[in-house]
Amino acid sequence: MQFDHLALNVKNIHSSVEWYRENLNAVVEYQDETWAMLNCGKIKIALTLDSQHPPHIAFRVDSISDFPEGCEIKQHRDGSWYYYDKDSSGNVIEWVKYD
Repeated sequence: MQFDHLALNVKNIHSSVEWYRENLNAVVEYQDETWAMLNCGKIKIALTLDSQHPPHIAFRVDSISDFPEGCEIKQHRDGSWYYYDKDSSGNVIEWVKYD
């Protein structure tokens, strides 16, 4: 398991992407009207709309068998597999596997 990204909810994807590009020299890996994935040095930041994804921290796994036992694994639009859970304080944690 390895850190993959931090997801922040924003009000507007386009204006938020521009802010991160101008102020943090972020490189856009993906962007549409509902979310964007930015590379900020060695850290990836996902900008998401509240109606699409919860704010979360994501960890990449290598295999479906690395997901928690018995969880319901779903697929994102980009083809990655994911599962959201909450830690003991209510923070959302994502397991994600890319093909």
